[in-house]
Amino acid sequence: MSLRILRQNDAPVPAVPGDGAVCQVARGCSGCLVRHLAVCAALPVEKAHAMEALADDVRLVAGEPLVREGEARRGVFTVTKGALRRIRLLPDGRRLVAGFLMPGDFIGFSGTSHYKHTIEAITDSTLCEFSMADMRGLCHDHPQLERELLERACVELDATRGNLMALARLNPMERLAGFLVDMAQRRRRQGQDDTEVILPMTRTDIADYLGLTVETVSRSFTRLRQEGSIATDDPHHVRLLNRKRLDALAEARA
Repeated sequence: MSLRILRQNDAPVPAVPGDGAVCQVARGCSGCLVRHLAVCAALPVEKAHAMEALADDVRLVAGEPLVREGEARRGVFTVTKGALRRIRLLPDGRRLVAGFLMPGDFIGFSGTSHYKHTIEAITDSTLCEFSMADMRGLCHDHPQLERELLERACVELDATRGNLMALARLNPMERLAGFLVDMAQRRRRQGQDDTEVILPMTRTDIADYLGLTVETVSRSFTRLRQEGSIATDDPHHVRLLNRKRLDALAEARA
C-alpha cells in the first residue's frame, strides 16, 4: 500500500498541475472546501488549528487502497476530494460493496483493532488523516467533537439498517430509486443541484452494493428512463426528472 503524503504538520506542499482541489486542501482547515460537511465543523474556525496541527493529507490514485481488510487499524480519515468504496471479499471470491465515501464523509472509530473492509479509491482522492491517539485527545479536549462523532455513528447505523431492509424486501427498481435518492440527498448537503446525480462508481459497483446483478441494474436504469423518471446523458450523470415517483419508490425502505 502506498499513501502519498501531501502535507504534514503544515510543511509546504508542491503544486500538482491541474489539481486545484489539492492546492485548496493544502491551504489548511480554513481553506477546506468540505469543512462544513466534515466532523471538524463541530469546532469553531479559531480552534481548527488544533486539528490542523495533527493532520496528514494523503492522496490516492484511482484503484489504490487506503486500507486493506485485516490490517491493523491505524487512524481515522475525512474524505476531502474524490470518491471511495468500502468492500469485502467473500471466501468464494464474490465482492460485496458496503458503501461509498464522498467528500465530507468520516472513516472513523471502531471497536475492532483491525479493519473489517478494504477501502479503495474509485477516483483520484484526497483525505485528511489523524492517528487514533490524536483523535481521542481532540475529543477529550473538545467534547463537541465527540458529540459530532457519536451523531455520525448513529446516522451511519441507521443507514446500514435501512440498506439491510432494502436488500431483504425491495425489488430492483425500488433499490435503485432509493440509491439515486440517497445520492441526490448527498448532493443537497454539499450545496449542489440535487436534480442531477453524479455517479463516479461503475454499474458493477452499484450492483454489488444493491445485491443485484449488473444486468438487473442496467434493466432497472432502462425502466426508470422509459417511464420518464430519469434521464442519463452518460453512465455517470443521471438527471432526476420525476422526483415524486423516485421518492415513492424509495419510501418502501422506511
